[in-house]
Amino acid sequence: MELLFIVLIGIVLGLIARAVLPGRAQTGVALLPALGGASAAVVWVALTWARLKWDQPLIWTLTLVAAALTVAGAGLLLARSRTTADERTFERVARTGTR
Repeated sequence: MELLFIVLIGIVLGLIARAVLPGRAQTGVALLPALGGASAAVVWVALTWARLKWDQPLIWTLTLVAAALTVAGAGLLLARSRTTADERTFERVARTGTR
């Protein structure tokens, strides 16, 4: 049950990041929430395998910080790389046409 909660919180973190970070048109609607949920699930499972208990504050804190950092980093990097790729494509098409 805790895994479900942590995934839902990770999705909410992704939604918040999508609303707050610049370049949200470059990341799509579902990418950051899905990444937030998936990264929270992976970190939670890894920490439970490391013998952290679900009722300890440390597992919740580490999982949420890792998910927030993952979503923020991915959102910023994707927006920048997609903007750069779009600019390169525009320049290529402007020079050579649509061929």
